[in-house]
Amino acid sequence: MSNEQLANLTQPQRDRLAFVELRVRFIGEIRRQDLVSRFAIQSAAATRDLALYKELAPGNIDYDATAKAYVLGEDFRPVFDFPPERVLSWLTQGFGDGEPLRIKVWVNNEISARLTQPDLDGLACVTRAIHQERPLKIEYHSISSGRTQREIVPSALIDNGLRWHVRAFDRKTREFRDFVLTRIKRPIVLKGSEIEAHERSDQDIQWTRIVEIDLIPHPDQPRPEITEMDYGMHNGALHMKLRAATVGYVLRKWSVDCSPDHSLRGPEYRLWLKDHLAIYGVKNAVLAPGYRSPDLQRFEAETD
Repeated sequence: MSNEQLANLTQPQRDRLAFVELRVRFIGEIRRQDLVSRFAIQSAAATRDLALYKELAPGNIDYDATAKAYVLGEDFRPVFDFPPERVLSWLTQGFGDGEPLRIKVWVNNEISARLTQPDLDGLACVTRAIHQERPLKIEYHSISSGRTQREIVPSALIDNGLRWHVRAFDRKTREFRDFVLTRIKRPIVLKGSEIEAHERSDQDIQWTRIVEIDLIPHPDQPRPEITEMDYGMHNGALHMKLRAATVGYVLRKWSVDCSPDHSLRGPEYRLWLKDHLAIYGVKNAVLAPGYRSPDLQRFEAETD
């Protein structure tokens, strides 16, 4: 599909065709009803849109009579050039799925860019595997283990503020882990392999456990009332509910002093975790600034 062909279409048509491509590329399938629901059009119009996309981009979609859906074609080549941030916004927040030919800026703005962005083709494999509940074969590059071949069962994307991870069951270590998207190479969705019951996300204790924490202004920082304003606190505290699998990332991103005696110094530590025992048992609590598990504290006391 050329830029000239796209330019000859109306904006609503381009938006609908872009939606078709997003659904097929990152979810793996699309039905007429998806277009009908998203754009409030008639079923006949949705049929014409799918036929038009197939005509303009041969090989991108195939019809699966068994599933009664259009699926990713073997010779898929993306037509629309979506920025990764927009794709991730669409995937994680459910908006911004229009075609990016014209993006109107309502006010001048500047947003700090991420240092790293995932490869969209690799991301597409991961998200299709999540949606279709299929295992994924990957080549993974780890700082500790180097390059390894793995089979994982992905269940969710996690944004830690600096980079994107995929939460998945690792068949090699037989446990749930976070994998950095930029370190995943050559992903392949294993369509003929089924997911075992123990590999599903409802068996991921760190994912299903909800941790409640209270953050307060750091006792050793001046102007606590300003901190209360900046973080929208009520009665001097910010109460949060987080999945255990994300706790360490959030506390580190916000530079929360998690030491039991609020001993961290520096202007970046404007918040203090009121009760460090609230994150006991959270695996990634080691990422939280200043956190020391009660077990470690007892060991240090006994060997002092």
